[in-house]
Amino acid sequence: MSGTAGPGAPDLLALLRRAGARDHPDEPTDEATSLRAAVLVPIVLHPAPSVVLTLRAHHLSRHPGQVSFPGGRIDPQDASPEAAALREAEEEVGLSASTVEVIGRLPTHVTGTGYRVTPVLGLLTPPVAPKPDPREVAEVFELPLAALTGPPGPYEEEAVFRGRLRRYWVVPHERHRIWGATAAMLVALGRLIRED
Repeated sequence: MSGTAGPGAPDLLALLRRAGARDHPDEPTDEATSLRAAVLVPIVLHPAPSVVLTLRAHHLSRHPGQVSFPGGRIDPQDASPEAAALREAEEEVGLSASTVEVIGRLPTHVTGTGYRVTPVLGLLTPPVAPKPDPREVAEVFELPLAALTGPPGPYEEEAVFRGRLRRYWVVPHERHRIWGATAAMLVALGRLIRED
């Protein structure tokens, strides 16, 4: 990623470290915020960096066939959102926690279903060889970070859902539809990259 598309890998690494170092504390846990989840936002430090995404298996009861980050609910035994995100990433795509450099968090994202999702930023040194669990993941793929900062870039759509007009983000991709919570978190990442 270079030129007008955004910063190169060394500059981007510095930007990500500064962005990750910002304080995004744990959300309070009470009845209203008990649906807590964490996802890993795994950034692969290629010369043109990319982010790892998954296509959820089509037989799942929740969000089948949708693009997501590795992650899930924070379990009682998880010491932190970071621990939950790393555990889920290992379970879903075989990504060992020892290969991830956790550098911080993006702001908490609240989904339409009431989950409070903590996006955990992690850096990966290539090569990355994911081993997706077919019970949960149909495919693992990478999205260039340039897609978040250069044209055509993310855009908003709207649709009626359960009687209400909702607006949501879409991130362009040649093969998959990236939208909703995943797209919103990617947009947040893109803003951090541009603003730093």
